[in-house]
Amino acid sequence: MSARDEILARVRGATADIATTPGDRGPVAVVEEASPGVAETLILFGENVADYRAQVVRVGPSGVAAAVGQALREHGCRTVVVPDGLDPAWRAAAQEVARVLSGTEATTHLARDTVDAVVTASAVGVATTGTIILDHRADQGRRELTLVPDTHVCVIRADQVVHDVPEAVARLRPGPDGAWPLTWISGPSATSDIELQRVEGVHGPRTLVVVLVEGPEA
Repeated sequence: MSARDEILARVRGATADIATTPGDRGPVAVVEEASPGVAETLILFGENVADYRAQVVRVGPSGVAAAVGQALREHGCRTVVVPDGLDPAWRAAAQEVARVLSGTEATTHLARDTVDAVVTASAVGVATTGTIILDHRADQGRRELTLVPDTHVCVIRADQVVHDVPEAVARLRPGPDGAWPLTWISGPSATSDIELQRVEGVHGPRTLVVVLVEGPEA
């Protein structure tokens, strides 16, 4: 008996007592889970973002500027870069706390290395993973602006938060204006060394403050 014949004989012996075939099992029932409500989605998003050691600040639409300024003040940020398309009120709040550079001013490595923080808007949030996605439009700036500073203050509206990744991808699908680069952020930048010691701030900001805007005007 060849090795092939021996293997096949063993397979036949192991499956001899199986009386049914895949076609005999009938249709498989698919159970669809009900989508959670908006409130449940936002609670899950906040919990998962915080689980990544990020700070979550929940405010109404009128409290965003104050929250931005307070976050910069709490973390001792003296120099801040903001995208050129950032909300003027958020920029003004940052100017009350620190010296502000625009995205067009922070174009050199030296300029970016002197910046303590960055303030941006966002594109989409994913509740099940606690992830924030930037598509780097005018209110978010170039990708490099969000990777170099030590602190990232990121504003996201409640209506930008979806339940899971497929919903997020559907929202991010490019339109006629073409595709955009994406940055997926799940908490502050962190890694572990060979001894499994967590080190933060290796590939990006070590501090992430998420300002979650809730309310009828959000």
